[in-house]
Amino acid sequence: MALALAYFIIIIYSISLLLIFFYSLAQLNLLINYLSQKRQNETAPKFNLLDPKEIPFVTIQLPVYNEEYVMDRLLENIAKIEYPKSKLEIQVLDDSTDDTVISTAASVAKLRETGLDIQHITRTDRSGFKAGALKEGLEIAKGEFIAIFDADFLPASDWLKKTVIYFKDAEIGVVQTRWGHLNRDYSTLTKIQAFALDAHFTLEQVGRNSKGHFINFNGTAGIWRKECIIDAGNWEGDTLTEDLDLSYRAQLKNWKFKYLENVETPAELPVVISAARSQQFRWNKGGAENFRKTVWSVISAKNIPFKTKFHGVMHLLNSSMFLCVFLVALLSIPSLYIKNMYAHLDWVFSLLSLFTVSTIILFVCYWFTYKSIQGSGFNNFVDYIRIFFTFFSVALGFSLHNTIAVLEGHMGKRSEFVRTPKFNISTIKQSWKGNKYLAKKLSPNMILEFALMLYFMFGMYSAIPLNDFGLFPFHFMLFLGFGFVFFKSLTSRA
Repeated sequence: MALALAYFIIIIYSISLLLIFFYSLAQLNLLINYLSQKRQNETAPKFNLLDPKEIPFVTIQLPVYNEEYVMDRLLENIAKIEYPKSKLEIQVLDDSTDDTVISTAASVAKLRETGLDIQHITRTDRSGFKAGALKEGLEIAKGEFIAIFDADFLPASDWLKKTVIYFKDAEIGVVQTRWGHLNRDYSTLTKIQAFALDAHFTLEQVGRNSKGHFINFNGTAGIWRKECIIDAGNWEGDTLTEDLDLSYRAQLKNWKFKYLENVETPAELPVVISAARSQQFRWNKGGAENFRKTVWSVISAKNIPFKTKFHGVMHLLNSSMFLCVFLVALLSIPSLYIKNMYAHLDWVFSLLSLFTVSTIILFVCYWFTYKSIQGSGFNNFVDYIRIFFTFFSVALGFSLHNTIAVLEGHMGKRSEFVRTPKFNISTIKQSWKGNKYLAKKLSPNMILEFALMLYFMFGMYSAIPLNDFGLFPFHFMLFLGFGFVFFKSLTSRA
């Protein structure tokens, strides 16, 4: 019985390690694509906005929900967009249930007096959440192209001039820009969030887009061709990541996406771990929901090549990697004892080297994305080493929380769209504690995260009697990661 259990643990452990390894190889291929793209010249056809006949009509959609702290900032910024007023419409899609509905209506009325074509659109039924609001606004939108910004995004005044021009190519369905970070240096939490997002918006988006593989509209800071949205089946609210869902449906219908790494759209990162938790949960559960909904359509599609299918499947499996990482972490301690109890199974644990190789691959990939934004040089490389291992540890600490999200997504458990609270703060001197949208209750997962912190402390101790320190660094990072998530969750409350 004990030997059978040992074999079962080893099989699950090994499969998880192999999946992580395949994921890291896919990332390495994206790095190669990314570096080769850097050497290519931009030759895409573009609208000539100096010719009035070529200036298209654009609708800007601002989906908002209870955004007291950032609403004024958002409207003031959008009003500065440089574009002919006769060719621009702004829709404030307001699903708010608090007093901001009144203040937003007053702000919109003032902007309308300046000559802006801006409408305040409210719903009594929030069905479909963000997707439902976007879909309802689309029905009356005047624009041929639809730009979308979440409440915490602050596009530059020339943003439209840099993006809408690429729709000269009739096959382009979406133009997506890179997210910037208004409060990157606020805390360790914001630094690691920025680090992870930078990797996605450089390595992954450029690496896929440069070879014609599927990418995703990121829910904001991008612009759609209205015809593309309709042709792909319009917005649907049956997943928590409606942006990824519509992106894949559009690309399966042969629409092309254009990613602009050099156009940065700054936004605010969550400064409190409860807000980061809700955002991570939505993204990871939504990713799993979309895998469940879309993967067979990708695999069976006859109009896309095998390599695009491979990267599409790996893209849809992104969030599921947290499940693999969590299983590897959880089973690493019993595996350590199995290795020392059953000498004939010792060869199996050479698979552990795959995790080391995977980590090295990610270390190399993330360095290229880090230096593309932060710059190279020795000092930056030292900073990079520090932030990489901090990020890696905290990502491990989030693995339980994100695994639960992934499992719910794969099992089809429905949950409502929980928006991320916004703060409108950028320096440590500003306080977030008065934010009325923050969750007041502690996450029940905290108990398990504290238990896991102790579990991996035991894993570090186990290295001493077993005289096997191969997993000690891994268990140390897990201990730090779960400790960080637990104590930050305990102390960072409104």
